[in-house]
Amino acid sequence: MGVFAAATLVAAPTYSNAFGLLRGAGDVRRVKMYSGRSGESVDAIYWVDGKYIPEVLKEINHFMRDLRADETVKMVPSNLDIIAATHHLLDVKEPYMLLSGYRSPATNAMLRSKSSGVARNSLHMKGMAADLRLKSRNVSQMAHAALACSAGGVGQYHHSNFVHMDCGPVRTWQG
Repeated sequence: MGVFAAATLVAAPTYSNAFGLLRGAGDVRRVKMYSGRSGESVDAIYWVDGKYIPEVLKEINHFMRDLRADETVKMVPSNLDIIAATHHLLDVKEPYMLLSGYRSPATNAMLRSKSSGVARNSLHMKGMAADLRLKSRNVSQMAHAALACSAGGVGQYHHSNFVHMDCGPVRTWQG
């Protein structure tokens, strides 16, 4: 038992100053996601040497659009930073599965009518949130990494197997 615990401890990533992981040599930020709904994927470097790349952000905005309403908005880039930092901390190669990015008010209202877990003033409607899943990591692991960024809201949805990450006020909840 002691050997297993030691091996687990050694393998666990260090989360201190997680957001700082995005700064450093080369200063490159990248997101890797796919959509189970549309079949689309994005694997893009969106930040290089202190600057966001507008053309790449447009591609990411389109990828994270509301598929039900076919509406696209400008996603808030700092949420991409949280997504990228969390992915880096989790040390995974697989892309995130995007369950929900931008939501139009009509889509949010429809989802809210079907589930008590959908916020009336959801940050999804402001392009500030994403609901994500990884096959190789559980909800607790993903949430722990996102919380280490100390940069926004983190919702854990264990029964639905996803984590909500947003760039609003720092807070956490269980759904």
